[in-house]
Amino acid sequence: MTTELRRLRNYIDGEFRDAADGRTTEVVNPATGEAYGTAPLSGAADVDAAMAAAEAAFPAWRDLVPSERQKALLKIADAVEARAEELVAVESENTGKPIGLTRSEEIPPMVDQIRFFAGAARLLEGRSAGEYMEGLTSIIRREPVGVCAQVAPWNYPMMMAVWKFAPALAAGNTVVLKPSDTTPASTVLLAEIIGEIVPKGVFNVVCGDRDTGRLMVEHDVPAMASITGSVRAGMQVAESASKDLKRVHLELGGKAPVVVFEDTDIAKAVEDISVAGYFNAGQDCTAATRVLVHESIHDEFVAALAKAAADTKTGQPDDEDVLFGPLNNANQLAQVSGFIERLPSHARVEAGGHRVGDKGFFYAPTVVSGLKQDDEIIQREVFGPVITVQRFTDEDQAVSYANGVEYALASSVWTKDHGRAMRMSKKLDFGCVWINTHIPLVAEMPHGGFKKSGYGKDLSAYGFEDYTRIKHVMTSLDA
Repeated sequence: MTTELRRLRNYIDGEFRDAADGRTTEVVNPATGEAYGTAPLSGAADVDAAMAAAEAAFPAWRDLVPSERQKALLKIADAVEARAEELVAVESENTGKPIGLTRSEEIPPMVDQIRFFAGAARLLEGRSAGEYMEGLTSIIRREPVGVCAQVAPWNYPMMMAVWKFAPALAAGNTVVLKPSDTTPASTVLLAEIIGEIVPKGVFNVVCGDRDTGRLMVEHDVPAMASITGSVRAGMQVAESASKDLKRVHLELGGKAPVVVFEDTDIAKAVEDISVAGYFNAGQDCTAATRVLVHESIHDEFVAALAKAAADTKTGQPDDEDVLFGPLNNANQLAQVSGFIERLPSHARVEAGGHRVGDKGFFYAPTVVSGLKQDDEIIQREVFGPVITVQRFTDEDQAVSYANGVEYALASSVWTKDHGRAMRMSKKLDFGCVWINTHIPLVAEMPHGGFKKSGYGKDLSAYGFEDYTRIKHVMTSLDA
């Protein structure tokens, strides 16, 4: 018996459409390794149509008074909340994530973030007017940039879609959003929800692969390109966008150092770090993947972390006892496996280090110790349920190891010494420094990195401002 595959479609100018040339790709459930749907493999004609729709819708959406855009976003938040179970079910099939954790850990922050940006919609204000030359008054206007081409990743398809469209729409922009080719389903459902609330053309979804994304970024309509993804993808977007000087917003890879000093409560730190490292199968650019431990507690810490890994469970989405589900796709499973297979002889696998089962893309929670700073697994992003451990001797060496990678997104420090925590927060070259915790995010605070982790901020008023431009208006007082 053959199961009929679900048919996903683009959402352009207020209607669902197949790709103009009819091309599709299969969409695979990573918990089973089997296809459950098809999605459009969009080409130039589809991108042209979406950009034309967004461009046509922009003037009216831009000119709405902010309170009207706020009302629309609040309705979107209410609708997401009302259809939470449907979204969770689709996202779980999309990604293989545990149903219970997706419901409790993703829907509430998504709704909260949309409501935050609904409030931000009414704060499009510049500095106060003033006279800086005799007889002339200056005014600062903060305006939307225009059409935004946005590319979301596969690790948090629903939530990253929110991080893209919510600030853009709140600021008065229109959107063409492309989900990952492996996880389009929840974004298509969001299009159905949003399309019932905003005018046609304001929000558009184009499914496809990296070539589709390239067509969007290179298109002459968007004023801004925003991507959450790999460093390689971000560099390609920046290069493409530079050809016509588009604004670029990049949230890229991470390799978060977790610096554990000798005065740390080991049991609590291990518990929190293991969750922050293994949640979502470690497929998080802020995951606690690179632990640096003071030499005096190194062995005790590694033993405790290995036990925590052994006690951490991965499995099917409907299993309430699992912390995380599968890796997103076969290529990602091969990538994570490859890091372990290529470990140098001085490295030691303390826990895990292998695939789980032969159905789906599951990988065991893993701990690797005995590593050196220049090892591949220290320098490159694994993006899987793998925590590495290095030892350090003093604060200066901890800072050197922590900063000694090309990524600079997030970090954490674990100590009871307030002065040390403050020194470390100053010296760590990362966009976020958590102290005695790792991974909490709130809508009011910015998220974004330095170096090859990209530039621009998500969330917060800073993220909102990234989707605006500044205009100086000067008027004569004698006219």
